[in-house]
Amino acid sequence: MINLLSNLKIQVPDKIYIKDPESSDLGKRIIEHSILLIEEIGFDSFTFKKLGAKIGSNESSIYRYFESKHKLLLYLTSWYWAWIEYQLVFATHNMPNKEEQLFKAIEVVTMAIKEDVTFSHINEVVLNKIVVNEYSKSYLTKEVDTENKEGYFVVYKNLVKRLSDFISSVDESYEFPSSLASTIVEGSLHQHYLKSHFSSITDCDQKTTPTDFFINLTKKVLNL
Repeated sequence: MINLLSNLKIQVPDKIYIKDPESSDLGKRIIEHSILLIEEIGFDSFTFKKLGAKIGSNESSIYRYFESKHKLLLYLTSWYWAWIEYQLVFATHNMPNKEEQLFKAIEVVTMAIKEDVTFSHINEVVLNKIVVNEYSKSYLTKEVDTENKEGYFVVYKNLVKRLSDFISSVDESYEFPSSLASTIVEGSLHQHYLKSHFSSITDCDQKTTPTDFFINLTKKVLNL
């Protein structure tokens, strides 16, 4: 897998950034250390000034890549969802059984994340924690409709659409495939958050995973 995907580039909508961070060593360091710093201090406390101090670069150099920390969060979360989608495609492409394909897709979008050595400057495990804890801040804004029209969330929507198509391939008569797909993707983040912070209001624990819950839910909803 490493050899096959060694030249893979995760595609993020280009309107999110000013200069592609994948195009330079500094850009990659911005991404690498922004992930680590956001996880350490939280997105609300994160600033480009603090990031610049971490990477030994001027704050102004970061603004050459992103016009705001909001755009940086959009980049990180879009990269994450694109990475999840490529994991999903890779895991399901040779599975002829439609039900098995759907369950594998659910597993990919809900599972606990392991680091992917294909992308040495991005720690996917830490990035997943940021997505679980901070993703809603990327779209719970006054500008969400404008940003949606500009295509900022296209990667996330593509992932949900792909999962929705898997659901429909199993049961064409089911009326709510997109609602179920978005519930699985978004609900997985919530269940992982509850598991870590509010364990008394979720049944997910060390033995029962969000994957177990959402596969069980899908089986019952689709009568499988």
